Amino acid sequence: MKVSSSKEKILKKIRKALTDQVPLPFAKSEGNESNFPPPVRELDILFAEEFTRLSGYFAYCLNSSDLMDQLNVLFKTRGWKNIYCVESGLKDFLKNAECALNKTALADCDASVTGCELLVARTGAVVMSSAQAGGRTVSAYAPVHICIAEVSQLVYDTRDALKYLKEKYGKNIPSFITFAAGPSRTADIEKTLVTGVHGPGEVYLFLIDKPTLQS
Repeated sequence: MKVSSSKEKILKKIRKALTDQVPLPFAKSEGNESNFPPPVRELDILFAEEFTRLSGYFAYCLNSSDLMDQLNVLFKTRGWKNIYCVESGLKDFLKNAECALNKTALADCDASVTGCELLVARTGAVVMSSAQAGGRTVSAYAPVHICIAEVSQLVYDTRDALKYLKEKYGKNIPSFITFAAGPSRTADIEKTLVTGVHGPGEVYLFLIDKPTLQS
């Protein structure tokens, strides 16, 4: 069967690609070393810079008392009364907050509060998984997501986060793992950046220096 000239050109390119070795763009990408240089700043500072650059709101808390004070100021300033939270440690902590906790459905709340698996300093991402109470819905469906994390949960890069999760869960890796970097956003409509289209319109991260609030 005669092969068309255009098809023959494609086949030649494929044969050439299979026989000629092309160097990897990142020579160490399949090894045990990171492709990114080590951090030159403390991880909490690096995370705060990246997280706020992605339109997230960051607050540093010295301890649980400081955290409660800052949350109450936020609730009062924004007029948020109905707060949704299902993670037991955080839920117990929020019983003393100036809000109505879980007095409404998730779809009707003012904001949701969750913990997280980890924080990735280099990208400003919050790592969450379906292993957390409430799964992905608590952080994704509320208009505002408030995440409470501890300094001990900071890692430098995505690779470090994946390694940690693999060691933590072994063969029982959660069915869903997300790296959320700030509020949801899209530029699909007339190339105009819009936030909050398919997730929370605002994301707050309270980083507490001393443990522990989560269970």
